[in-house]
Amino acid sequence: MSDERIYDEIVTKFFLNTCRLRPQLTMHAAQAVQCCVLLASRPTHPIDDSEAENIPLITGSAAEFYIEPMLPHLGDVDVMIHSSIRLAIPRGHPPPTQLPVEFHNYVRVYEIEDSHLPGFVYLELRYLLTECIEDDKYKCIEYDRRTYLSNIYRHGVEIHHTHGPAVFLDNSKTSPLLSIDAVRCLRCLSWPLPAADWPTRHRSCEWPDTATVDRVVSNGCDVVGVAHRQCRQDEWMGMLQWRLSFSRAEIVLMNSWMPVQQIVYHMLRVFVKTERLTDSDISNYHIKTLMLWTCELKPNSFWTNDLNLVRVCVELLRTLSVCLTDARCQHYFINSCNLLDNSCGVGMIASQLMSIDEAWLSNWFVKNYIRKCSILCSDSISGLFNDVSTNMKLQNAVSAVINCRLNTDLEDIWAVFLFAESTYMSVVSNFSLTVGSCICWMTELAKIDTRLSVCFRAVAFLHVAHKISRTAGFTDELMDVLATIAGQFISTRRHPSRCSSELSLSKATKLMKVVANSSRSTMQLIEIGLSKAYLYRALKCKDSDSDSIYCLANVYLGVLYYTTGQYQTSIELYTGDEVTRSLTVQFTCCTRRTFTQD
Repeated sequence: MSDERIYDEIVTKFFLNTCRLRPQLTMHAAQAVQCCVLLASRPTHPIDDSEAENIPLITGSAAEFYIEPMLPHLGDVDVMIHSSIRLAIPRGHPPPTQLPVEFHNYVRVYEIEDSHLPGFVYLELRYLLTECIEDDKYKCIEYDRRTYLSNIYRHGVEIHHTHGPAVFLDNSKTSPLLSIDAVRCLRCLSWPLPAADWPTRHRSCEWPDTATVDRVVSNGCDVVGVAHRQCRQDEWMGMLQWRLSFSRAEIVLMNSWMPVQQIVYHMLRVFVKTERLTDSDISNYHIKTLMLWTCELKPNSFWTNDLNLVRVCVELLRTLSVCLTDARCQHYFINSCNLLDNSCGVGMIASQLMSIDEAWLSNWFVKNYIRKCSILCSDSISGLFNDVSTNMKLQNAVSAVINCRLNTDLEDIWAVFLFAESTYMSVVSNFSLTVGSCICWMTELAKIDTRLSVCFRAVAFLHVAHKISRTAGFTDELMDVLATIAGQFISTRRHPSRCSSELSLSKATKLMKVVANSSRSTMQLIEIGLSKAYLYRALKCKDSDSDSIYCLANVYLGVLYYTTGQYQTSIELYTGDEVTRSLTVQFTCCTRRTFTQD
């Protein structure tokens, strides 16, 4: 066997054995959740957004990779943030009558208007949606004026176009290893018109499959505030142009890849970054686009038959070379969009990529990747690379690094839990908890490890208990936070300034249904206590003097006190009210049977 083939096998074996697969708890994933929560906890600065909430979504490498390579592929955490009071819709679409629960009770709706450049758009203010509490549906008012939304973040913070739409946030005090690249965006719940052909185009290799396509389309897209580089000097376009973002779609698609496809993507990114090709007009997005097209156009046999990661990388780098030579890199979702233009000075890079062969690239990965990994191991292992003059010595050195990686699984997981325990407690203590931040914690932690979700809930319960003891009261905000921690109201209320007896009564009845269907436990006692608190909140509201609210709230309270054995309190609630007492007797008999059924 030739030395070239041996090196290819060594590199392939190394990556297949050292890239861990999910379910795998990682330090980077735990830190990404922390960064996401910190953004959700930040106040919204602009005056007209005083009641808005930040809705963050982890994107980029932290969300796209389900492998954990030995060398970190995460330098920072990419987070997209959309506001709860703004929404984008495709031009010509009717305004929605129902919205996801994270949106506010009033929402400004902007219509997406195409620019002369594919993938870049303008946002025209068209509607104001206001929610009716009676039926949870939105009614709309149409704006007469033709007003466009600026891509410049208010409160004097301008988006740095030289680094895309991201705003860098220093997180060194709470997470020294990772910083945050935050991108403000508008959520679009519908699939955009410029990408209308993507769901139905012919796919001979059957990737992505129908279920994945449906999931991608149902997630819609986002619109981020950045102008095309040709338009940034223009006074009008530079300030008002936005770009369609398919980050949500890319997360779904890349998580449907085979492990070998994720590993190849990681290898290509490392190579391009280390060789400083990203200093030119080539970016990680070009590599991602190349991978998405290859996964769609190549059969599974391209990736799996005679598995050779170096060979696959060489072929893809040569494909990239052709794209650079032709100045043509077609956007994966928008057919008419070219990610390269003739102004890109990439001719020398194209020639360099075309000259790469398997022997050169396999040697490159041994010297620039595997050797770096050996430094993460003991001195005795890294010292083996001082003499790899024969194939056998190289194989022994690489095998030692692989064994080191395989033997540190439990140690690495333990380190993550220690980090999570200390850091999450600090974040909860310093930033307190809101319904929005609780939702963010629970949603993001559930994506990486259920054990961390349990850890957070324990910390959150202690936080609420501490708050109650310090403030000597169970405030409305703490009630909503506790209900969210209990897992019953994973939503943000859209009426923060309105105290409604109907709203509180509705929350109480939902909790009571959960209590009726759950077994006796500490959590059930918490849910019963929360139900009582919401009922008392309903009775304190200004509109609670109606006979139906007053009567029903007292009936429910009587049932809850009866259920927990507080019979005298249950009886005292109804003294002097014959109608309520009659209703109570009937309702209590029915509910008693419900609660006592095994």
